[in-house]
Amino acid sequence: MSQTLLSKINSLDDLKRFRESELPQIAQELRDFIIDIVATKEGHLGASLGVIELTIALHYVFNTPDDLLVWDVGHQAYGHKILTGRRDVFHTNRELNGISGFPKRDESEYDTFGVGHSSTAISAALGMAMASELKGVNRKHIAVVGDASIASGMAFEALNHAGVSDADLLVILNDNAIGIDPAVGALKEYLTTTKSGKETGQDNIFEALNFDYSGPIDGHDLDGLLKELQRQKSLKGPRLLHVRTIKGKGLKQAEIDQVRYHAPGKFDKTTGELTPADTSQLPPKFQDVFGHTILELAQQNEHIVGITPAMPTGSSLKIMMDAMPDRAYDVGIAEQHAVTLAAGMATQGLIPFCNIYSTFLQRAYDQVIHDVALQKLPVIFCLDRAGIVGKDGATHHGNFDLAYLNCIPDIIITAPMDAIELRNMMYTAQLGLQQPMAIRYPRGRGRIADWKQPFTKLELGKARYMHRGKRIAILSIGAIGAMVDELIQQESLSITHLDMRFLKPLDTAVLDEVFENHDHIITIEDGTVVGGFGSVVMDYAFAKAYTNTIHKLGIPDQFIQHGATSELHQIAGIDQNSLFKLVQRLSS
Repeated sequence: MSQTLLSKINSLDDLKRFRESELPQIAQELRDFIIDIVATKEGHLGASLGVIELTIALHYVFNTPDDLLVWDVGHQAYGHKILTGRRDVFHTNRELNGISGFPKRDESEYDTFGVGHSSTAISAALGMAMASELKGVNRKHIAVVGDASIASGMAFEALNHAGVSDADLLVILNDNAIGIDPAVGALKEYLTTTKSGKETGQDNIFEALNFDYSGPIDGHDLDGLLKELQRQKSLKGPRLLHVRTIKGKGLKQAEIDQVRYHAPGKFDKTTGELTPADTSQLPPKFQDVFGHTILELAQQNEHIVGITPAMPTGSSLKIMMDAMPDRAYDVGIAEQHAVTLAAGMATQGLIPFCNIYSTFLQRAYDQVIHDVALQKLPVIFCLDRAGIVGKDGATHHGNFDLAYLNCIPDIIITAPMDAIELRNMMYTAQLGLQQPMAIRYPRGRGRIADWKQPFTKLELGKARYMHRGKRIAILSIGAIGAMVDELIQQESLSITHLDMRFLKPLDTAVLDEVFENHDHIITIEDGTVVGGFGSVVMDYAFAKAYTNTIHKLGIPDQFIQHGATSELHQIAGIDQNSLFKLVQRLSS
């Protein structure tokens, strides 16, 4: 791969030494560089390819990092990272001890704000602009809002505030009509036809919010971008520049299949063809078990509906959406709305399965408490990507759900160990609940290939014995129990293993039995050790005055960074080797 010009850019000073006529070649080399690395190392692809010209133009025109640039969402920022001194380490992107896949404040002074979740950039950049005004600092503040995140309520809260300020804030709307899946909603339809009210004599939503609106302009026309950004640099006050781009620009397959090439895995860098992988003999992904099961249940129960905030493919709710488009809903990047929408449906006798990634449900915590649990509405939360998720890192790990849900009254919390358990939990939930229920499961595949078994109703709050032994008992919750089960079988250990299944209600009868018949209790969870399952067991032991030794294994009280899931489990001490060493020590 030729890097005639890109190889000479070690800083933005180097970029600015090139003539404007040379920038299109830099754009092509930057695209090729990203494609070359991501083809073998994997990562997010389409979003960054779509903003190459915009990235170059922003850094060419503005005086970053003194001028503050915030990306929203963060997987647009690969080109930004490469141009700001990280070209030679970009191959470590998302690897353990490598650079992050998202902007990260402690990684570079050019990463002004950490962005993994969406729709935060306008608020952050407005805060920066207000701070600059208070301090008397003259600088520019730019928020690049992409991948449909403008439709989030938080983005409009920030627009609403900024519009009545004098903040020197430039919002660049990177309008590519797609997030991970195609954008949905009235705003998307509006943006496809919007023009300035100055030209049409009609209302423009952004001008109505007191923004100086410009555009739309072609986000792949470098000359046009440079001219417009130079003009914007001379202006002050809240303004919005509408830029239209193509996600995946420069790789034909990524332009055609924008959903798959958002994060395509390995592919041929020349042809763009995905590296074939035979998964026919592998156990299914948990998300696909959910997707097929909710459709199966919905075919039997006309009251079931499915809801997801902008993740139909990632959650596999798309399986139901394709088969029953009138009963499965993508509400866009709007987790708060998704939860309260589900609550409203539940008041009318529907059975909503609200599928939200664990890390994204954090954005709707008040709605879970105020709109669902407080009213004892039987919303069924299916929390995908629970626990450590791997290379997306700290912004995407679903480490906290057991802890943050456990303190909420009147909610059932459960975690399946395998695919059959997930099916049965979903089946049990739709039979009729008087309160909400959360089912959390991890990213990736389970261990059971023959998973599509007849449904069985589960007893709420009932654990199950996987192995019976002496002296040592391991209590697990969730899919990490499969690792425990395999360890016991591989090493022929004479210890007890309980799959607790439910954090709430807790099976106190089985806990009494375990405490009365074992010397050592080990709890293990793919969740934070503070406030999670282990803490609940310890609290119970304290209340009952049990004197057994209890060992809590879980994610430590720190943010776990990015890397392969197996590496991060080892760092957290919840891998098979760490557990085996503890069992050996307790057995001696």
